[in-house]
Amino acid sequence: MSSTPQIRPQPVSERTITRRTVLKAGGTLLLSVLSPLPALAAQILAVRVWPADDYTRVTLENDASLKASHFVVKDPERLVVDIEGLELNPTLKSLVAKIQSNDPYIKQVRVGQNRPNVVRLVFDLKEEITPQVFTLAPAGNYKHRLIFDLYPVKPVDPLTAMIEKRDWSSDTPTARTPAAKAEPTPPKTAEAPAHLPEVHKGELTKPDIAAIMRGDGKVDGKADGKPGTKAKAEAEVKAEERAEARAEAKAEAKLEAKQEARAEAKGGPAQKMVRMLTIALDPGHGGEDPGASGKNGSREKDIVLSIAKRLKAKLEEHPNMRVMLTRDGDYFVPLGTRVDKARKVQADLFVSIHADAFVEPSARGSSVFVLSEKGASSGAARWLANKENLADAIGGVNASGHDKQLASVLFDLSTTAQINDSLKLGKAVLGEIGGINRLHKGSVEQAGFAVLKAPDIPSILIETAFISNPEEEAKLLDNGYQDQIADAIVKGIRRYFAKNPPLSKNRLT
Repeated sequence: MSSTPQIRPQPVSERTITRRTVLKAGGTLLLSVLSPLPALAAQILAVRVWPADDYTRVTLENDASLKASHFVVKDPERLVVDIEGLELNPTLKSLVAKIQSNDPYIKQVRVGQNRPNVVRLVFDLKEEITPQVFTLAPAGNYKHRLIFDLYPVKPVDPLTAMIEKRDWSSDTPTARTPAAKAEPTPPKTAEAPAHLPEVHKGELTKPDIAAIMRGDGKVDGKADGKPGTKAKAEAEVKAEERAEARAEAKAEAKLEAKQEARAEAKGGPAQKMVRMLTIALDPGHGGEDPGASGKNGSREKDIVLSIAKRLKAKLEEHPNMRVMLTRDGDYFVPLGTRVDKARKVQADLFVSIHADAFVEPSARGSSVFVLSEKGASSGAARWLANKENLADAIGGVNASGHDKQLASVLFDLSTTAQINDSLKLGKAVLGEIGGINRLHKGSVEQAGFAVLKAPDIPSILIETAFISNPEEEAKLLDNGYQDQIADAIVKGIRRYFAKNPPLSKNRLT
């Protein structure tokens, strides 16, 4: 009897199951990876507005670089800006309330979500403008920035603006009304801490840091090997300045006597033809660039503007002096533009005013610097010049509209005569400042400061005190000290002109 064949079920291969499962899972995973993910919108971290006659700047600080397009609409004048990759947030909406009624160019701004991931800003304008829209990479304590600069179609002429703000036709002291003293700018809490970028903190070695704090006359970290060098240098400066003052007084008396004698011989009173002297005062930093900050929250840009206004008022009390401020408010002026303004008004002198800072709070004292063609006179001077020359990066300069060759051309044009005259001016001013505050170093120092590179104008940079030193910060905030500093600078300038009369020009009082 034949047996019934048994049909045994064949087990499915585990290998087959595994392969099929893996292929299916892999396909699903691949599809999920290739599927478009929703883009994350950039975040606006801060908005700032800096109105000024020169131009108005609007800054959007964000956590990523933004792409923007803009166009101008006529009748009425409007600037329209579309920003991609952005969603409205409360910070951006706050821009509306930041537009001031006295803004020279912006009447109001409207903010709205134009379409998904695109925000539209509409600036209603008071007059026709020339806009510049550009981005800035992170610098200092700032992250990415989108900048809107609104310039007038006809740029402000520094000489015209200076003349319009004061009557220069009078040539007698009695006809000139003394200018009111400028009130100091109250200390403000900095919008962004003005610590130095880390890359520059490490540029000085420990001996250099010690030299800066002591002010002991070391040059590039090397001591001169003589004890009491600083005290001796200061004493020599004082003695020399006193001798110069006596000599100048005698020379002026002799000149006046000769003029009177000649007038009497001609049968009439002596008539003096005194040339108008134009002085460019440059309060450092401003706007996006706060400069250094003190322990109590004071900002360099506020203090130096207050001192500059006091100095302007004191200089203009003299009948043959007029003053141009490179900035008269809280806005940023590029370093090259500061020099250009001074040249446009044919300035006889350029005086840049700052308040020093260092990584160690014990550093103290006032200093005066001039340009150097052959390198810095000390490691401290080089370090400070590098720090001050960062102003354009922090303040924000439009690279596409900025003449990159300007600085190098001006430097090449700077002559030995200009530097020698700057040294004379610096020496006269330093001698006067030494009478009201401790000097960081008893001589004028030199370094490659970009703002001192006017080829035909004697130029100095004054560090009035260390804002990073708590005691000197208190001085800088004091009305009395600001007046003393201003008085000392006036005396130094007058001493310089007494010994170095300016060349004859067409403009006379």
